[in-house]
Amino acid sequence: MATIIHETAVVDPRAEVEDEVYIGPYCVIGPHVRIGRGTRLENHVTLLGHVLLGEENHIFPNVVIGGEPQDLSYRGSPTQVVIGHHNTIREGVTINRATEKEDGITSLGDHNYLMACCHVAHDCRLGSHIIIANGTLLGGHVHIHDHASLSGGVGVHHYATIGSYSFVAGLSRVLHDVPPYMLVDGHPTRPRCINVVALKRHAFSPQAIACLAEAHRLLYRAKVGLDNAREILRNNGQVCPEVNELLCFVQNQAQGRHGRGRERRRAA
Repeated sequence: MATIIHETAVVDPRAEVEDEVYIGPYCVIGPHVRIGRGTRLENHVTLLGHVLLGEENHIFPNVVIGGEPQDLSYRGSPTQVVIGHHNTIREGVTINRATEKEDGITSLGDHNYLMACCHVAHDCRLGSHIIIANGTLLGGHVHIHDHASLSGGVGVHHYATIGSYSFVAGLSRVLHDVPPYMLVDGHPTRPRCINVVALKRHAFSPQAIACLAEAHRLLYRAKVGLDNAREILRNNGQVCPEVNELLCFVQNQAQGRHGRGRERRRAA
């Protein structure tokens, strides 16, 4: 299929558009945009600034990608948004380009599904196979690891990290890092149990699920502390790779400020 650009779309001649792309009515594509093969832009999509959009993405109406970061320190530098392949980005989603405070890139991996009216702020780094439901807002510098799911109306504090295979319940306020494999909710969120639905769906072994459940009990119910939990789990032969990942995540989280591992404490 040849590339189709609707007659009402405004596409800067310097933009790079590969084969089999569809650009619908009233889209606006800036000069520093590259759109990969097979990507489909429905009507009223706006791509601004330096945007690299991979292959086979489906972008729905009123999405804005590459807008300036909502950061008062930004001074117009050529930062980027980099988006992978096979993503679905639904109506009204906004994804802002980065500041210069990290590596200058806001990124989204592959096979993600962002539902209507989500906001991905500057310098966010999202992995792959992530689901984010309607109206969820990510502050600046948020990292989300592969296979995480966020329900609707979630607010995520800047510099928070959301671990792999975790689930954040609807209308939650995420002030702290979300450990991998956990289901969290609340104001602020707290780990309530392991995300057993995702673990079974992705064919984690019964042994790994049982070990994670015991790690959750020790850390968040018995509250024996990280070192004691690690020793108990080791003595019981329950430090499988998944548990070790969880314990390392919690240790890194404890070294940060306000429960966010990547936001380091200031020197005294």
